[in-house]
Amino acid sequence: MKDSNILIIDDDDDILLSARLFLKQHFNKVLTCKTPRELNVLLSQNEIDIILLDMNYQKGASDGREGLYWLEHILSIDKDYIVILMTAFGHVELAVQAIKKGATDFILKPWENEKLFATLSAATKLRLSNKKVKKLEKIHTSIQGDLARKFENLIGESDHIQYLQKTLTKVAPTDANVLILGENGTGKQVFAYELHKLSLRRNQLFMHVDLGSLHENLFESELFGYAKGAFTDAKEDKPGRFEMADGGTIFLDEIGNLSLPLQAKLLTVLQNRTITRLGESRERKINVRLITATNMPLEEMVNKGTFRQDLLFRINTVELLLPPLRSRGNDILLLAHYFLQSFVGKYHKNIKGISAKAQQALLNYQWPGNVRELQHVLERAVIMSDDLEVQEDDLQLSPQKFGSKPVLQDDIPLDEMEKMMVNKAIEKHKGNISRAAADLGLTRAALYRRIEKFGL
Repeated sequence: MKDSNILIIDDDDDILLSARLFLKQHFNKVLTCKTPRELNVLLSQNEIDIILLDMNYQKGASDGREGLYWLEHILSIDKDYIVILMTAFGHVELAVQAIKKGATDFILKPWENEKLFATLSAATKLRLSNKKVKKLEKIHTSIQGDLARKFENLIGESDHIQYLQKTLTKVAPTDANVLILGENGTGKQVFAYELHKLSLRRNQLFMHVDLGSLHENLFESELFGYAKGAFTDAKEDKPGRFEMADGGTIFLDEIGNLSLPLQAKLLTVLQNRTITRLGESRERKINVRLITATNMPLEEMVNKGTFRQDLLFRINTVELLLPPLRSRGNDILLLAHYFLQSFVGKYHKNIKGISAKAQQALLNYQWPGNVRELQHVLERAVIMSDDLEVQEDDLQLSPQKFGSKPVLQDDIPLDEMEKMMVNKAIEKHKGNISRAAADLGLTRAALYRRIEKFGL
């Protein structure tokens, strides 16, 4: 009961005092009030688990009607409240009526402390069980699409991918905030999920939030939740994504799309490790592992004043830069064969492999959409192919996105030479932007600008 809060409502000061003195050693917080008319304010400002409610308040009253009225009122606010009624007038009929209306239990005054403790202990266990069930129901409703999504394992043998895999094994067991950078389609969500799978939170929830598709007006209600009545359609309390991910991992994708006001709100949550639902005034503690991702140059945005530097410091304890598919060499074929096998099974096709010409076409293509585009190309090829092998024509690759023929070293244009130097530095330092920038004599922001310019 040490983690639970109890509210005691009785018009007798002696009852309130004795109950508070006894129960404060067992409960996290003990609140008392003399009239149920204070209920709405107390319940809106405090997280209450159990309510100990007297049944009579008017002088001389003994029929319990007031208690039954306020019981119904409490359960109309939240049907999951645990309410225990108490009275000095014990009637079997009254107890039965109270239980039928939703009371959890019924005790007589004056009580024995052992009996009261046993009753409240059982009520606390019921409350915790109900909260777990309710949380699971909310999670299932809100993110069933995310839970159903199939995440692919990391596939690749290139130096950069091997370096990233080693980094994952070091970083994942910690709770360090991780920022994943890379072009669209490079697999940022896959890497985020791998971090979660290798972490100590692997048995808890992985919550994916696409900030790029989240309307600014819905940001707070989706991420922090809302109370019943907070706005027109708020017909019941709803936890936000942070609250549902408590104990697990939350992945904020496309964080570079947040406006400055929303960045400030997110920063406050990350600093305080608490959230406040819309329509409420009380704070709720959260315990989540934060992973963020973007394809935007955040350091350059900081210099332009469009991204908060303090937020960047908060989210990039560890920074991972995912390489574009065109720079991963033979990984293209490894991924292509992986997707081939997946879609052959899905569409029940008798395709054994990829022809030599088709493989060469895959290697020559520039892959502006990266791994996501390769996946779509292979799915379409499997659907369209009538052969035992996927042919070049089945791929339907855009001609203008094939790489140009190599030129002699002496004829390399200045931009191409600069691109080669940047790429070489990044590979040399295995994706460490700070070291690569220092090697080239550039600032990190300047190196990011060149990475974006050359599509690396």
